[in-house]
Amino acid sequence: MSTPAGWYADPSGEQSLQRYWDGTQWTEHTQSPEAAVPPAPGTSSEAEAFGSGMGQDAEIEASTGGIRTELLSDSRFAEVGSDSRVVRQNSRMLKVMLGEDVLARQGSMVAFQGGIDFDHEGSGAAKFMKKALTGEGLALMRCSGQGELFLADSGYQVHIVHLEGAGLTVNGHNILAFEPSLTWDIERIKGAGMATGGMFNTKLEGTGWVAITTDGDPVVLNTDQPTFVDTDAAVAWSSSLQTSLNRTVKAKALIGRGSGEAVQLTFQGSGIVIVQPSEGRFMPPAA
Repeated sequence: MSTPAGWYADPSGEQSLQRYWDGTQWTEHTQSPEAAVPPAPGTSSEAEAFGSGMGQDAEIEASTGGIRTELLSDSRFAEVGSDSRVVRQNSRMLKVMLGEDVLARQGSMVAFQGGIDFDHEGSGAAKFMKKALTGEGLALMRCSGQGELFLADSGYQVHIVHLEGAGLTVNGHNILAFEPSLTWDIERIKGAGMATGGMFNTKLEGTGWVAITTDGDPVVLNTDQPTFVDTDAAVAWSSSLQTSLNRTVKAKALIGRGSGEAVQLTFQGSGIVIVQPSEGRFMPPAA
């Protein structure tokens, strides 16, 4: 007769722990002997506790090296396993398996495992002058070596875009990382004068991947008709699109009755535009 499922003394001999036997084998779930016994197997409450780790209130706590926490038993917090070179660890973090180099935003590394080096990546004299004149920011570091690299930027959401001989124009502040096989340069929006702030963006093209960030869940618009987007909400778009500025300033704005929507980016052609639900986070001035 087989032993019924339930909590039993840990077979390792650790007296301060009980381990759950599922009826056929030991599981990774442990608890202290004083912990309340969970509902009988097969009940809805047990399903919540022993589910895939998605329940916020799961009471199962796994233990490793004398540390017990629900973080170990909740699959949301486990490292993602993948054969892909680049994958989203979660909605706000990127995981890169290094072998070949990667270019990433300076300061975006949050963790790494293995032997990885970080070096300043120069942009060349021409791009340096463009960045100085336009304010379009893309300070890069080259990540090289062997291991697992984790990247993030201020808790923004992370999205991976694969280019197959195409071009993607991105607000430089929204670029997290990309493959060195992609070429990049700073370009000006047509119709925007040199004195117009925020009208310079970074164009990447070639074959490879780029990871971008958005402040919230974006919407991806297919430009099958003229498309207008707030200049601060536009994150990235197909470089093949025709772009210009659309000005909607009315006489009322001169007497303080403006709509607050004076200028938008206009997109025409066949492609996509990625729009974030934010016009940028407010950065208080330095004291």
